[in-house]
Amino acid sequence: MDLHLNGKTALVTGASRGIGLAVVRTLTAEGVRVVAAARNPTPELEAAGATPVAVDLSEPAGAERLLTEAVAELGGLDILVNNVGGGDGDLTGGFLDLTDAQWAQVVDLNLFAGVRVTRAALPALLAARGAIVNVSSISARVPHGGPIAYAVAKAAVTAFGKALAEEFGPRGIRVNTVSPGPVRTDMWESPTGYGAGLAAAAGVPHAELLAGLPRAMGMLIDRLVEPDEVAALVAYLASPLAAATTGADHVIDGGAVKTA
Repeated sequence: MDLHLNGKTALVTGASRGIGLAVVRTLTAEGVRVVAAARNPTPELEAAGATPVAVDLSEPAGAERLLTEAVAELGGLDILVNNVGGGDGDLTGGFLDLTDAQWAQVVDLNLFAGVRVTRAALPALLAARGAIVNVSSISARVPHGGPIAYAVAKAAVTAFGKALAEEFGPRGIRVNTVSPGPVRTDMWESPTGYGAGLAAAAGVPHAELLAGLPRAMGMLIDRLVEPDEVAALVAYLASPLAAATTGADHVIDGGAVKTA
């Protein structure tokens, strides 16, 4: 399907791996000129056809520097994909196990990084009457599906997208949210990620936890969601084909969430 994105420009954050890297590859395949932001750009990102920018978006000055470089490189901005997030690898304990510093780190990375980047990007997006896609999580709807700080931060991301859509829709900007369920990324598959931590806490082999995860999460498919599947949804929502779609939260979770 031609998404009518050829020649458009985009900025993707958290782009070095997983969903972010898949989004970069999908957009460039559609003819989009992409600036890809990552703390540590990877060879895979550099091979994806985008312009990588090394930036730490947990630093308040990072967003302004990123947008200065992105707009200079692209000559404007049509699409912003706020994908940067995570910080869940060390959060396998409960509420009473989390310190203020851990809460602040998770909320800053998952919410405030996107807030800062969006603020810096809005002048260019307003000029282009562009589109924003924020990547949240079904943890925002089913908090037991992830660490409490991560779930709360992602719930804020979802609310942030809806509020942006209300304020800036009349000025031509569409804002949508994508909320994946368990995706086949390092969060679940890395031996040092959240999935490995859960397996250790439960006293089961990591591979066994992953094999049983779709059923445990109530998914109606017998596998994890693929990053490319999430990327395809992001690209569609960023495209002119979704011109009447804004202010919505789009779940892609293999049927894990049973309510609308």
